Amino acid sequence: MDTVAAGVTQLRIQRFVNVYFVETGTPGEWVLIDTGLPGSAKTIIAAADKLFYPGTHPEAIILTHGHLDHLGSAKELADHWNVPVVVHPLELPYVTGQALYPPRDPTVGGSLAFMSRFFPTQLPNLEDRVQALDADDPSTPFLMNWRWLHVPGHAPGQLAFFRDADRVLIGADAFATCHHDSVPAVLLGLPKISRAGTPFNYDWQAARQSVQALADLEPKAIGCGHGPVITGPEAAAGLRALADNYPVPSHGRYVHEPARTDASGVEHLPPAPKDTLPLKAAVIGGSLLVAGAAWLLTGGRRKNRKAAKTYRKAYNASLKKPRGYQSPTPPPLYRGGVGD
Repeated sequence: MDTVAAGVTQLRIQRFVNVYFVETGTPGEWVLIDTGLPGSAKTIIAAADKLFYPGTHPEAIILTHGHLDHLGSAKELADHWNVPVVVHPLELPYVTGQALYPPRDPTVGGSLAFMSRFFPTQLPNLEDRVQALDADDPSTPFLMNWRWLHVPGHAPGQLAFFRDADRVLIGADAFATCHHDSVPAVLLGLPKISRAGTPFNYDWQAARQSVQALADLEPKAIGCGHGPVITGPEAAAGLRALADNYPVPSHGRYVHEPARTDASGVEHLPPAPKDTLPLKAAVIGGSLLVAGAAWLLTGGRRKNRKAAKTYRKAYNASLKKPRGYQSPTPPPLYRGGVGD
């Protein structure tokens, strides 16, 4: 676990995604922000017991958004602790099974985009555990000194959280504190303020505007959904540099036209570009299969014939008798029984 600021602790889950324990200001009371991937509940419970006291529980779970790596263990934890899960109203259709997020874009480039082809699309249903925060009230439920900011572009109802007193920012997936397009960089946790969630960003203009709004806060400490804690002057400077030179990809499904969403889910999707990778993979796989078959039918057979010929030659040579060789006289056969 790493300290972001007073009363704010980051826990890294499976070297990939972060959750946050945020104290309310009342001794022993706290809120959990995000829940990591499915299967993370035991790790989070153990960390909470160590950080606070055995058997502790949060006042609530607040999700920055409902993507699987943030919502994954929410239902299990909410049931275990008997607490509500709070989301932005625009996230409700996705976390209750009524709608799917805009499809990911594997054609946008980067190793994360490549791997996104294999990510599941169906999400756990939070059912009656979930409730929406008041979209007209910027204060964060259970966290009086914090305000939330709506930062769409990556998810329709994505939330970031800011504490004005010491300028602490929990940035969700509006941006990352590691090179998020590179899976190895994420796993290594190398600090770098960069764009986040490239294959899942459904509105690049909104994503840019969200980063610009967060940069205007000039944070002194940053924790995001992915990457290590960044504090000091480099926090504000790095975020400002990203906002001023936000790298929109050169190609991809949502680069020139965003998906449109409303309170019920996805309203409009731009056409999906042709994903040539499966075809290329099929061609490469087919070529390898043909090459292997050809080797077996030609090279492999020739190699086997050569080996057989060499073996026969050696065997025949062993049968040749040297000059003057006479076969030995076989011993007499005994016809008697035992003891003769």
